[in-house]
Amino acid sequence: MSILLGILAVAVILGIAYLMSNDRKNINFKGIGVMLLVQLFITWFMFNTEIGRIIINGISWAFEKLIEFGTIGVDFVLGGVEVGEGGVFFFNVLLIIIFFATILSVLTYLKILPFIIKYLGWGLSKITGLPKVESFNAVNSIFFGQSEALIAIKSQFHNLNDNRLYIVSASAMGSVSASIVGAYLGMLPSQYILVALPLNMFSALIVASMIAPVKVSKEEDKVDIQDVSNAKSFFEAMGNGALDGGKIALIVASMLIAFIASLELVNAVFGAIFNGFTLQQLLGYIIAPIGLLMGIPAAEVIDAGAIMGTKIVTNEFVAMLEFSNMLDGVSEKTTGIVTVFLTSFANFSSIGIIAGTVQGIDAEKGGRVSGFGMKLLIGATLGSMLSATIAGLFL
Repeated sequence: MSILLGILAVAVILGIAYLMSNDRKNINFKGIGVMLLVQLFITWFMFNTEIGRIIINGISWAFEKLIEFGTIGVDFVLGGVEVGEGGVFFFNVLLIIIFFATILSVLTYLKILPFIIKYLGWGLSKITGLPKVESFNAVNSIFFGQSEALIAIKSQFHNLNDNRLYIVSASAMGSVSASIVGAYLGMLPSQYILVALPLNMFSALIVASMIAPVKVSKEEDKVDIQDVSNAKSFFEAMGNGALDGGKIALIVASMLIAFIASLELVNAVFGAIFNGFTLQQLLGYIIAPIGLLMGIPAAEVIDAGAIMGTKIVTNEFVAMLEFSNMLDGVSEKTTGIVTVFLTSFANFSSIGIIAGTVQGIDAEKGGRVSGFGMKLLIGATLGSMLSATIAGLFL
């Protein structure tokens, strides 16, 4: 029954994307079918085979070691600060971002990441039939943040019509930056976060290419990528990465303060008007129907829907913090589905980030992104739901 519900959920999600499409005649159903099969294979392989489990455990071990190394750096600076038994989120989680951003910057300077991204993007284009720019950007978005991924293709913006602009923006919103994956791993189970990375990349492309289909001639299907590293030396790359990581940590901390405090304010108003009813509970009831189809048990779907809704109206960090406190009280299936859903930048604040980045590259196209901002958020949210549903089929 759960498999049938999952298949129905996939059909509903793709049906909504189809209804939102602005050019249904040109939807590349073959490419979408290929990407769905790839998602199913990846999820089955990672969850249901010994080799897949070894790979996940190996990657998790590597991240854990990196977190340990990052913690040594944090402890050196803050070792004299006494904290409670549970630690401090800013110290234990957010400051680790600095070390991950440094590694990412060094790998970029050494041309290791650009090489990997280039050929993964080329392979993705061959498999799916999507243009090279969209494919490169989808892979690039897994490693770099929304702004950095879009800046890397800024020389291509003159070639992007509205549909192509929608797809690259959706990829940026549907993925997460590798520099903050370590922070996620400090809150939720690693196996689901790691599986979510490729799933969300494909889901963003599936939904976006249904909503905004593209056809590019072979003559126009070229990619000219800007170098994302301006460092002149290895040590400059380290310094730039550390500074960027520090900025990200402070930005995330500032956003958490603002969003969590605002959420409490909204809940206080809701509670006063509706006799203790909270915004999260409202969101839980709204999302519950699709949550049931995705495979979340009925007894847990309201609470799970509340977390998913919180992520949409605030950001993934706020939702992950709340969900991490619920892990002992929910099933493994709910844990996996919700974790995969949360592992993306699909939220209201991302609309402003993406539109602002595009505005800085091309003012006219920045206005267009702002114009389809809500459509972008809905599409990215559908993509997160698609990934979570597919993960749920194998849990």
